[in-house]
Amino acid sequence: MTTQSDDADESPRVPIVCPACETTARIPLSDVADRLENHNERLHDGEAVAKVDPDVADRVADLVASDLGLLD
Repeated sequence: MTTQSDDADESPRVPIVCPACETTARIPLSDVADRLENHNERLHDGEAVAKVDPDVADRVADLVASDLGLLD
């Protein structure tokens, strides 16, 4: 089990989902791309089955679009 002080030292974690494997995980932001690629290569013949939680991805896209003034 991690303590609160341990959590503060970690990088932000991103929720990922793999519907085919029926799994979810929270991956450090710096590792997301590599971990997703490795998972999909090993278990899904390279097909992008596992991905960042769609709700989180949509929210990040909205924030970026807002910051870029695309929603004005």
